[in-house]
Amino acid sequence: MTDINFLRNISNINSNLDINSVKNQGINKSANTKQGIKESSFKELLNKKQSQANALSFSKHAAERIEQRNIDIDESVESKLNEALEQAKDKGLKSVLVMIDSSAFILNTLSNKVVTALNNSELKGNIFTNIDGAVIK
Repeated sequence: MTDINFLRNISNINSNLDINSVKNQGINKSANTKQGIKESSFKELLNKKQSQANALSFSKHAAERIEQRNIDIDESVESKLNEALEQAKDKGLKSVLVMIDSSAFILNTLSNKVVTALNNSELKGNIFTNIDGAVIK
């Protein structure tokens, strides 16, 4: 799926350049320099879009479960989820159970999404199916 805002940003690279900052950096206005500025702006924009695509997100279902079950998602938990996601991807896993402290999360590594979340009281007696592996943090 094509992100229309991404395409608009690419087409507007020239208009987003600040000529005064280019002058202040001592860069002349030759054709090669302008091309270099366009390429670096495009590269920055592409890198930003790729990092957004690789960012961990929460499905609507997971967000509802986190709220209902009063699961605290702080920076440390989010960091551990990102680490677990990368570890699972490195092993070629697609659907992973991640245990962090007293909470469990099911991650889909293909979409970089948390699919659902469970707290300690709901872990007991639960059976997890359709997972490739588990990461315990």
